[in-house]
Amino acid sequence: MKRSTPLPKETHPENRTPAPVHVRRATESDVPALVPLLVRLKRLNEEFDPMLKVRPDVEGQAESILRSEIQNPNALVLAAEGTGPDRGKVIGVVRAAIRERPFYMPETEGIILDIYLLPLYRRHGAGQYLVEHTIGELKERGAGIVTVEFPAQNEIAGRFYAKCGFRPITAHHARIL
Repeated sequence: MKRSTPLPKETHPENRTPAPVHVRRATESDVPALVPLLVRLKRLNEEFDPMLKVRPDVEGQAESILRSEIQNPNALVLAAEGTGPDRGKVIGVVRAAIRERPFYMPETEGIILDIYLLPLYRRHGAGQYLVEHTIGELKERGAGIVTVEFPAQNEIAGRFYAKCGFRPITAHHARIL
């Protein structure tokens, strides 16, 4: 029998068990907790590829970008909080955006730019839940396709996103000048 009402956001969509994290739209007051998580992700990316060298002012950049994107209607910043004893503790961050695809159908793309969860919260379904929740939010904003960006050398991310149903469609190559 099909449900007539959507599942509450706190229910994991795959097995209807309680969600491994609480996900909500980030607010200005979340920025101090989100900055270190975003910086940790960028430093991790640097480990995968030296072309992703983190700037000395990375914390300030992260704060500025998060504050700007929280206010931007074409951007999405989510805060993931723990459950149980970690209820209310920010343990993860998502950055995503909506953009047009002027040459392709569907015309509107949701792009997941960053997802980071503290290591203690990984491998319990929280990452997949974050992705599914983000996809739902992007779909609500009109996205007809969702893409994700991550370092090409990060094979763990590649396997994770493949498990979530993503596949490569373009390649982004770089050269230092």
